[in-house]
Amino acid sequence: MVTERLSRFDHPAWITAVSTLIAWGIILTVVFVVLFALPYLAVTLL
Repeated sequence: MVTERLSRFDHPAWITAVSTLIAWGIILTVVFVVLFALPYLAVTLL
């Protein structure tokens, strides 16, 4: 029953969409850490 509902998301376009969202999330996290978290830590620790 559940596999029947999930089988419609088995198309490669869904895998591409999810992979793109995950990649964007990783990129935005790295940019946030580099631009905001590291400078904040550098200023507070000095």
